[in-house]
Amino acid sequence: MFDYKDGKLFCEEVELDGIAQQCGTPCYVYSANSMVEAYRQYDQAFGELPHQVCYAVKANSSTAVLALLAREGAGFDIVSGGELFRVLKAGGEPCKVVFSGVGKTAEEMAYALRQGIHSFNCESESELLVLNTVAGQLDLKAHVSLRVNPDVDAVTHPYISTGLKDHKFGIDIAEAPAVYLRAAELENIELTGVSCHIGSQILDYAPILEAAERVMNLVEELQLAGHAISHVDLGGGLGIAYKSADAAPPIAEFIAALRSRIERAGVTVMVEPGRSIAGPAGVLLTKVLYRKQSPKKEFIIVDAAMNDLIRPTLYQSHHEILPLLETAGTVTADVVGPVCETGDFLARNREMADVQPGDFLAVKDAGAYGFSQASNYNARPRPAEVLVFGQYWRVIRERETLEDLVRGELI
Repeated sequence: MFDYKDGKLFCEEVELDGIAQQCGTPCYVYSANSMVEAYRQYDQAFGELPHQVCYAVKANSSTAVLALLAREGAGFDIVSGGELFRVLKAGGEPCKVVFSGVGKTAEEMAYALRQGIHSFNCESESELLVLNTVAGQLDLKAHVSLRVNPDVDAVTHPYISTGLKDHKFGIDIAEAPAVYLRAAELENIELTGVSCHIGSQILDYAPILEAAERVMNLVEELQLAGHAISHVDLGGGLGIAYKSADAAPPIAEFIAALRSRIERAGVTVMVEPGRSIAGPAGVLLTKVLYRKQSPKKEFIIVDAAMNDLIRPTLYQSHHEILPLLETAGTVTADVVGPVCETGDFLARNREMADVQPGDFLAVKDAGAYGFSQASNYNARPRPAEVLVFGQYWRVIRERETLEDLVRGELI
């Protein structure tokens, strides 16, 4: 959805230079059609198999994005009460919401139960006990899947790998049958599913298939033991091609391979994609402030920083960086921001367009874990967000002001 036309970079049918000029920078820009198309690829690939695609809200929780996907029929995977609040504000259906995460509070549980969410993905027996108590106090039943840890290596960055025994997530799959047996005695819990998620930014989906095979074996064992397992949640994790040399797994191909492993159990399947829906749909626009030459390297100093997009600093991630107006010549440089940290960079030793102060750049594939991880570090207002649909665009989140930085503070 991002292409050059007559030397100018477009999002769908909108020239990005015009957005940068009118909205200022830094600024996130998202393609609505890109997100809708990715969601539909997931949904359609399941065919007649009972399923629900639950978008992972943590990837990009802007209410306009959530509303866009809700209108498509998406469910939502949340990890906090705040994310549930955003989903409801955006018009999402609570009956299509699954609540994941290792540290749900009693208050968050009560809020979710009162809203009538689909189910909780519980990650420990102690969590089950608290949820049972909270549900009892509300005279409600909590529908639960236990998140199992299949001890499968996702072969991804260690910070976003979640499926090994030394990770904080889930219950050891070998211990799951005994946990289900004990949990069945809890009066306010209904064990209706099994969930699993082994990590994020997975470019070879073989580990996901391996995990799915282990989970389905567990589902059949639980069904034989008399547990009424009606759904299985296999999480998300499908990666995208941040580097031009990478190849992103085709969504339809991945789901077809997944289907072959889950159809036999006769359950509804849930998946929780986030990055593969939102990531390629977004860019971060930034303006070149200065060029600087040190004895050892060239620096391109821009107005976007690690507080706007922390992925390069946090995960050593790669994002392609393109000029909004095609430029002759290249330079090898570090692209850095104004934040007072040596770790404040968007790229290092990058061969890229030989841009000059005043030029605008687009940091690609920033739609997921971009704005959602943004902060006010160095007292920097967070950027605006823009949604493009065809030839139209609108601001979906206004740029923060200096007054916003101190809102709610007291002296």
